[in-house]
Amino acid sequence: MRKSVFILSLFISLFQANSQQSFVWFDEALPFEKRVDALLDAMTLEEKCSQFMSDSPAITRLGIPEYNWWNEALHGVARNGKATIFPQGIAMGATFNPELIKEVANAISDEGRAKFQVSKSIGNRGMYAGLTYWSPNVNIFRDPRWGRGQETYGEDPFLTSKIGVAFVEGLQGADEKYFKSTACAKHFAVHSGPEALRHSFNANPSKLDLYETYLPAFEALVKEGHVQGVMGAYNAVYGEPSTSSTFLLDETLKRAWGFNGYIVSDCGALGDIMKGHKKAKTQEEAAALAMLAGVNLNCGWVYQKLASAVKKGLISEDLINERLRKLFLIRFKLGFFDSDASNPYTKLGTEVINSEKHKNIARKASQQSIVLLKNENNVLPLDKNIKSLYVTGSFAASTEILIANYYGMSPNMVTVLEGVADKVSLGTSVEYRLGVLPFQNNLNPLNWAVQVPKTVDATILVAGISNEIEGEEVDAIASQHKGDRQDLKLPQSQIDYIKDVSKNKKGPLILVLGTGSPVSLEEVEPYVDAIVLMWYPGEQGGNAVADVIFGDVSPSGHLPITFPKNVEQLPPFDDYSMKGRTYKYMEKEPMYPFGFGLSYGKILFEAVSPKSKTIKKGEGVSFLVNVKNQSDIHLEDVVQVYLIPEDDKGFLPKYALKAFKRVALKPNVSQELTFTLTDKDFYQTDLEGKKAWLKGRYKIAISNALPSERSVNLGASKPVEFGIKLH
Repeated sequence: MRKSVFILSLFISLFQANSQQSFVWFDEALPFEKRVDALLDAMTLEEKCSQFMSDSPAITRLGIPEYNWWNEALHGVARNGKATIFPQGIAMGATFNPELIKEVANAISDEGRAKFQVSKSIGNRGMYAGLTYWSPNVNIFRDPRWGRGQETYGEDPFLTSKIGVAFVEGLQGADEKYFKSTACAKHFAVHSGPEALRHSFNANPSKLDLYETYLPAFEALVKEGHVQGVMGAYNAVYGEPSTSSTFLLDETLKRAWGFNGYIVSDCGALGDIMKGHKKAKTQEEAAALAMLAGVNLNCGWVYQKLASAVKKGLISEDLINERLRKLFLIRFKLGFFDSDASNPYTKLGTEVINSEKHKNIARKASQQSIVLLKNENNVLPLDKNIKSLYVTGSFAASTEILIANYYGMSPNMVTVLEGVADKVSLGTSVEYRLGVLPFQNNLNPLNWAVQVPKTVDATILVAGISNEIEGEEVDAIASQHKGDRQDLKLPQSQIDYIKDVSKNKKGPLILVLGTGSPVSLEEVEPYVDAIVLMWYPGEQGGNAVADVIFGDVSPSGHLPITFPKNVEQLPPFDDYSMKGRTYKYMEKEPMYPFGFGLSYGKILFEAVSPKSKTIKKGEGVSFLVNVKNQSDIHLEDVVQVYLIPEDDKGFLPKYALKAFKRVALKPNVSQELTFTLTDKDFYQTDLEGKKAWLKGRYKIAISNALPSERSVNLGASKPVEFGIKLH
């Protein structure tokens, strides 16, 4: 079998080599655009129409190889064998560190390029073997019940934009001629559950919410990140399916924002034009509607009828040429029609795949994403020379809690149990028991695991949910709600176990929480001494958690999403109004505010007022902030800048994140930071969705969490602020 595959691969290589001599589109001296036009001129209508499917077949007579567009790289090369598994998207948001996330994405695309070369060599040109990654997910995590919210960077459009642009830049590379790989912003637009309704749901947001919340990250990825792909969503917006919406795809994405890449449907979404939204009666009609709106590529089956749609006069061959030109430009710019010697990225070898360098980046990203939510009486960090230690809980020895969804495969996954065991003294007595089944009560009424805390100096209990409970509708096999969550609690079996362990503890009880979304902790918080939120931390998660618990690294992650006290604080899940949602509009006091995260040290803010407190159109403001580390340890923290209107006029955000910087501070040392806000930062979205200069008085607050009383009461530093007037 291997011999036949090798012979086929050799034949294809020889054929393509000969083709390069006879076909003008292989002439590397010509611009890509001319080469693509020459190729299109040589193709028949049937050949052209075959190339609009995500699994595009080879056209042997023209030297066009088979190509499958579908690949994933949400937090590492996914579904394609060995690759480094980085922390899940929500954890990347918690780092508040775009520079690090660009480093993560650069590592992902390095591995992707190396794997692509190997895949070609064995004749694998199928699904998940290509370089067109359908990542990142920049939908706004508007409701914590959404199972796919874990893929996003959180609830804030500004933070999502900064992390998303960095991720795109890392994936696509910086070469002037070639892309290392291509990114794809998804799911466009106004998409965040419920999963069970996604194929027929119509989102009808106000213009304020559309332009203030749902679209800014996509716009940033297009204008700043130059993302090459955009994926349409399953749902409808304003009554029109997202993948046939001329408002979304043509007026907004292309004309207003200048997008010049390719648009792909979510898988099966073009079928929803007929079945879910009932906007077309036939496959040809659905194909024509999507093609006219701007969809270049179909993951699904509807575009199998494109040639028939042309023959029926529903679309023209000129439109076919226009849409196909974009697809081939991507393939040319990835170097698929050039020699390997011409492309700098083909030199990336297999040694980069799951390399020590990349494992270290994964560990660093996990360290910076971990959020310390509670540390009563400073029980953390623990001493590595602790005499006795108990590690327990449903996910203490689980790799499932590390990997989230859309994951690769690594031989180097480190569980929390393994990370802790490797960190403590070789003389420390470490005991482990699972203790509790993750999603149901134990079947055996006898359970010695709850007695062990009586005998040890500290207990680390690893609880949480996993991709079996929350995720995409087709994957979360332990979910009764197609991947979404009905409430925000931990499974009752785990809640009961935490309480039982707490009753028997001799030393501190450290709760380590694995999740991709907010968890209601009001029922268990009183029973534990510390809460370490690790998210879905990737393959090095166990090491990163141990680094934090034992003080090699001070925790520095901050919440990219509000943790409500309970589900009763939330509006209805299927309500897409932002009223009462996220830190910007929430009226009720949350359990843990957006931006919150404790450290083992404490920082003090001292702000210097700006030169001018009256700002006119076209003007900005700069100001200095002195940040002092008041502790005897090295720490990192995230300095956050918020705009707060004194009069919210009934529709302005109560708070709006406008800038942030991650800072590293040596013990008892101060650092002066400069922030500059441009006039663009002061424009507000009005009720018509327009950016307006709204005169009045505002405050600028500098803090290391949402500048609220709740944050300070939980242990965040006291914010500093000054007033400005927009004139």
